[in-house]
Amino acid sequence: MRIAIVHDWLTGTRGGERILEALCEMLPTATIFSLLHVPGTVSKAIEEHPIRTSFVQRLPLVREHYRLYLPLFPKAIESLDLSGYDLVLSVSHCAAKGAVPPTGTVSICICLTPMRYAWDQFDSYFPPRTVRRALVTPFINRLRKWDRETSDRVQHFVAISEFVAGRIKHYYGRQSVVIYPPVDLSRFTIAPHPPEDYYLIVSAFAPYKRLDIAIEAFKGLDRKLKIIGEGQHERQLEKMAPRNVEFLGALPDEEVACRLSRCRALLFPGVEDFGIVPVESLASGRPVIAFAAGGILETVEDGKTGFLFAEQTPASLVEAIHRSENLTLEPEKLREAAQKFDADIFKQKIGKLILERMAAADRSREL
Repeated sequence: MRIAIVHDWLTGTRGGERILEALCEMLPTATIFSLLHVPGTVSKAIEEHPIRTSFVQRLPLVREHYRLYLPLFPKAIESLDLSGYDLVLSVSHCAAKGAVPPTGTVSICICLTPMRYAWDQFDSYFPPRTVRRALVTPFINRLRKWDRETSDRVQHFVAISEFVAGRIKHYYGRQSVVIYPPVDLSRFTIAPHPPEDYYLIVSAFAPYKRLDIAIEAFKGLDRKLKIIGEGQHERQLEKMAPRNVEFLGALPDEEVACRLSRCRALLFPGVEDFGIVPVESLASGRPVIAFAAGGILETVEDGKTGFLFAEQTPASLVEAIHRSENLTLEPEKLREAAQKFDADIFKQKIGKLILERMAAADRSREL
């Protein structure tokens, strides 16, 4: 059986690439198709596979500024030649689900989210009453139409959370099966010593992550905050940060795991579709302090595995931090709560789904 895995872009390792990595381990003969690939930015498990890219790969300055080519992504993803493949498996948060599967091919999309900047996060990426918003709005309207129409190319949707399943239903009018993303729990351990005196954020610097809320909160706190990550809003965040907030940049997986195990708690102020990092924090025996919305409601329980705050404001986050300092949660209980998100469970469920859908397609062809 010939299998094609379609991924939006290969430029770094985030939640979507963790899913792709698990699929690559499951499907060693699969070919990966992507808009572009920056060698060395994803894991060995991914880069050992054949990787086919679109014409976006050859555009000027694409490695650093690929997001500027968003208007070309629909055409680019449709240009990928998937002929001859029996299964097209897309991992999509942007355009990947719009790849054109050959007639008779089984098409499954693991949907990380309907594209945020086109739908519910449009205002975050393009603030009202700005020149940038005025320029981009006509294109975004066309992109929404394309995004909705190309959902019909997917035969079976997999959502990474109940939250995402609701968004798939709302924007595409489609049902989906929920399979939680894989978390490699073996990478994380409970530290043998009490936590150190700092809070931690591990995140890309995107607008919807709302790191600004945490930074504002720490302006009035006699606490330390360390931030691991990078992204397009790094300079703005650094400018607003007080002295007790430290930016550590992008760190290797091993060091991220070490920092997680030693922090007082992980902060998670945004609305995320699932949120792999909070589960990694639990696997490290450390609680999560998070805004009570989105996929976090499926991974963190207030007062048992973390502390949820009801308003997306610095004051509400500060109140949750104070609550966390008055209640100790047992590290072993936190790690136990992470077990249901183990990577092996994801592989079992995805493998079972693929076999069922391929068998159903074979029966249909026999009729």
